[in-house]
Amino acid sequence: MHVFTQVSGLQKRVATARERNKRIAFVPTMGALHEGHLSLIEKAQEVADYVVVSIFVNPTQFNDPKDLEMYPRPLSFDIAKLEAIGANVLFLPSVQEIYPAELDFVVDVDFGLLTKVLEGVYRPGHFEGVIKVVYRLLEITQPDVLIMGQKDFQQVAIIRHMIQELHLPVELIANPIVREADGLALSSRNVRIDPSQRPRANSIFYILSEAKTIWHSTTPTEVNRVGASKLEQAGFRVEYYEVVDGHTLETVEQWDQHEYLVICVAAWLGQVRLIDNMILQDVKITV
Repeated sequence: MHVFTQVSGLQKRVATARERNKRIAFVPTMGALHEGHLSLIEKAQEVADYVVVSIFVNPTQFNDPKDLEMYPRPLSFDIAKLEAIGANVLFLPSVQEIYPAELDFVVDVDFGLLTKVLEGVYRPGHFEGVIKVVYRLLEITQPDVLIMGQKDFQQVAIIRHMIQELHLPVELIANPIVREADGLALSSRNVRIDPSQRPRANSIFYILSEAKTIWHSTTPTEVNRVGASKLEQAGFRVEYYEVVDGHTLETVEQWDQHEYLVICVAAWLGQVRLIDNMILQDVKITV
C-alpha cells in the first residue's frame, strides 16, 4: 500500500493507475477504522480496480471542539487494517494540505431542506464542513466511484444532491449499515459507551426493526411517537426519531405521498450520541 501525505504525490499515483485503464474508487474516512469502514473498502474492491482510502479528521465538520479533541486517532492500527485488506493507496493529508491558505472555494449548490433538518438542527455548521471536505477530496482524487456508508444517511443524501447539481463525473454507492452481533450500528464512538449501559445500546436497532414490521398498519406520526417513547423508556435522551422522505428528508405525513421511506434516529445514551436509520421502503437510485 502506498501512503501519501501530499496532494501532488497522490495525484501522480492515481494518474498512473488511470493510464493503465484502472477504474478508481475512493473511500473517505476519518480513521478509527472498524468493520463498517472495511465493508466500504470491500465494496470498492468489488466495483473498481484501484482503491484510494483517505484518513482525515476534518475540523470544519465538528461544531463541538471537545468532540474534535476526543475523536480517536489510532493511526498505526488503521494502517495495519488497510494493508491487510489490500487497499492500494492511503491519503493521509494535513489540514494545510486540504485547506491551503491560497485556496478559496465555495460549493455553489442549493441544498434546500437537506442540510437544515435532523442533524442540521442539532449540529449547526456540520454539513457545511462535510460538503466542503468531500468536494475537496473528490477534486483531489478524481475517482470514478465514491463509496459511503448508509449509517450517515443524511450525509449520503446531501453528497448525492451535490453530485447531481454540479454534474460531477462520479458514481456514488451507499453501502448498507454494518452492525455488531446484537444489532448496534458500528461506529467509532461505540468504544465510548459506558460498559454498564452497553447492553441497552442495541435498543435503537430493535425499535427500528419493530417499526419496519408495523408501519403499513399505522401512521407516520404514530411510528414517530411510539419509537421515540420506547427509546426514552430504554434510557435514551432522544433528539429525533422521524420518518422522512429518502430523497428530500422532509417529514413524511402520509405514506402514499412518498416512494422512498426512511426512519432516522439520533439519541444520547449517557455521554455518547448514537445515530442510526432504517429504510422502510426503498427505491433504485442511479447516481
